[in-house]
Amino acid sequence: MASIHADVTLVGGGIMSATLAMLIHRLDPSLHICMIEKLPEIALESSQALNNAGTGHAGYCELNYTPQDKQGQIQIQRALEINAAFEVSLQFWSHLIHSDNQNLDPAEFINRVPHLSAVWGDKNIDYLKARYTALKSHHLFSDMQWADDQQTLLDWMPLMMQGRGADAKLAATRVEHGADVNFGALTRIMVGYLQKHANFELMTSTKVTHLHRKNDLKKCWVIKAKKQNSVEKFTIESPFVFLGAGGIALHLLQQSGIKEAAGYGGFPVSGQWLICQNQDLIQQHHAKVYSLAAVDAPPMSVPHLDTRIINGKPSLLFGPYAGFTTKFLKHGSRLDLMKSVKTHNLKSLIGAGKDNLDLTKYLIKEVLQTHSQRMSSLQAFVPNAHADDWQLAHAGKRVQIIKQCDKKWGKLEFGTEIVASEDGSLAALLGASPGASVSVKTMLAVLERCFPQQVQSAIWQDKIKTMIPSYGSSLITDAQLLGKIRKHTLTTLKLSS
Repeated sequence: MASIHADVTLVGGGIMSATLAMLIHRLDPSLHICMIEKLPEIALESSQALNNAGTGHAGYCELNYTPQDKQGQIQIQRALEINAAFEVSLQFWSHLIHSDNQNLDPAEFINRVPHLSAVWGDKNIDYLKARYTALKSHHLFSDMQWADDQQTLLDWMPLMMQGRGADAKLAATRVEHGADVNFGALTRIMVGYLQKHANFELMTSTKVTHLHRKNDLKKCWVIKAKKQNSVEKFTIESPFVFLGAGGIALHLLQQSGIKEAAGYGGFPVSGQWLICQNQDLIQQHHAKVYSLAAVDAPPMSVPHLDTRIINGKPSLLFGPYAGFTTKFLKHGSRLDLMKSVKTHNLKSLIGAGKDNLDLTKYLIKEVLQTHSQRMSSLQAFVPNAHADDWQLAHAGKRVQIIKQCDKKWGKLEFGTEIVASEDGSLAALLGASPGASVSVKTMLAVLERCFPQQVQSAIWQDKIKTMIPSYGSSLITDAQLLGKIRKHTLTTLKLSS
């Protein structure tokens, strides 16, 4: 069996692994980086354009990031954190545009698509107004606009206003410099660069079969792998391993045997879109319009009418419609959920399952919907929508985190989380939204946890601040710095109007 040594091994060929690889290469070009992808090409799972939300999640339009507490107060901290994290991504992507004379056109992966939140009904309008007031007062959201008059709403979202009566009660907020991001294209751009300019090796159609730590003085990780549809097997020895393989990262994390993995489980959720087939309708909508989720619906099911720019062409999606699945990846196995059940996480799984029976019922109900029922949901957004203009397509899989907690047996969470070994030699990314949009900040957190001495060195500090000028400062508290940073990134990425 052939043996390979790599300084850094990344399992999974998506946006997270690509971002981490690019950061590491920029910080230390001498390091040998190896990326392993099970599928024939990279970015075919959650990073693929139609498998994710495609929204540059910045808290502008996603109402689930600003819940209302029992006293009626709008909680905005989560939206502030996500917005500031997205600004970090924008800085890094701006750096890629001008670095190494690539002459990269930002339109290859990012385009300006306004972000709107729209609601109907007095109670929901009151909520949206309170949300607008709370966010507008903060410098991160100072560009947010409000409208409840028919003419402005018609200008902002003409397709959604057609077929509504003159007395219809609607309201919306809008941020003009919102972004549509093709994370699949961005992943391919970064990996393509690494293949040409870095000490980098990409292994596609390659499955990791086993992961363990070598019992010697070096204590490297040993990754056993094999080529798909082949008897060829090999091992990779690596002092650092990142597991960025979507839901399957949980399986590999469990296999690693690190104590930090104890108690973690996963709850898979599938997604579906209605995709518009009528080019006339597509041309009438240029926005990402989010509204309120149904009761007991998971955050990934927040309904939105979504403009996408894929390969330079606009498309229009509505959804996602959630569903129950046992797969951890779109190209996964129906046994994925069963394989993740271990003695150390059984208590967490039972506890989370017991406390989320309504969610399970909701997901099963979603699976059983007919096309006419799905169209009924769409017609709340587009009153004149016709079934013949829309076709159902499958989106990606999300595996929500289940973990131990003090007060309950187990807790279901809807964010993302890094799980790392005590010595920082292995890290795994679990969870879903906001995911790809905050990939740069998330991968910086991996570096801080797993390469603490290097990150604190003057050399790495200078390099990080070259790529991300706000690094080490808070965009939530520093309005002047945000103004300077945002002016640059919106111009560089052509998101300004």
